[in-house]
Amino acid sequence: MHISIDLNCDLGEGAGGDAALMPLITSANIACGAHAGDAATMRATVALARAHGVAVGAHPGFADRANFGRVEQALTACALHDLVTGQIEALRELGPVRHVKPHGALYNMAARDRAVAEVIAEAVYACDPSLILFGLAGSELVRAGQARGLRVANEVFADRTYQAAGSLTPRARSDALITDEAAAVAQVIRMVRDGVVRATDGTSVAVVADTVCLHGDGVHAVAFARRLGGELRAAGIALRQWGV
Repeated sequence: MHISIDLNCDLGEGAGGDAALMPLITSANIACGAHAGDAATMRATVALARAHGVAVGAHPGFADRANFGRVEQALTACALHDLVTGQIEALRELGPVRHVKPHGALYNMAARDRAVAEVIAEAVYACDPSLILFGLAGSELVRAGQARGLRVANEVFADRTYQAAGSLTPRARSDALITDEAAAVAQVIRMVRDGVVRATDGTSVAVVADTVCLHGDGVHAVAFARRLGGELRAAGIALRQWGV
């Protein structure tokens, strides 16, 4: 059986490694000017993605640069809809967009809150029903996207630990991040090949892995992306945009 996986990365956020990371991934989630980015950065990042054959995706977040979109906000459904559609359309002005992945606190809220997830799914559908919605594997956002008729990609994380319910371990906890590269690579290969991840309590949790998130803001992000890609290929797992 042929196995492949999409590798996505959040870019256009000012971390500085975009040019080095782009050749190593298959999908780019580009900040759309709210939590990070601006018109010039968006244009440059889109051009970089096109040059490397990487899928362009919108990465909408809360308009809160001071906290990098990582603090939850209570918005009305209308305000949330406008927040998401406005950012998607800003990126679409620069050319075709293939997918949408919420950022930070917005992503986390959509993973667990059905009402938030449904508004985001509706906003994505309103922009373009052919857009692919990226969401945490098995989350409310994935379910809302499917219910709205969107194609959805279940996302897993290379460097985050999981809880027994399939949710990510909150960042506030000391065991939220996997800092050992070998352990992170092993977790990805197992999720992709076997559909299982080991939770922090030691239990094995079933997970669907359509796309793997690589964080682009770490000091070792490029080296890890290169290592992960190489070890996936060595394990017989091809790198390819999801849904192609």
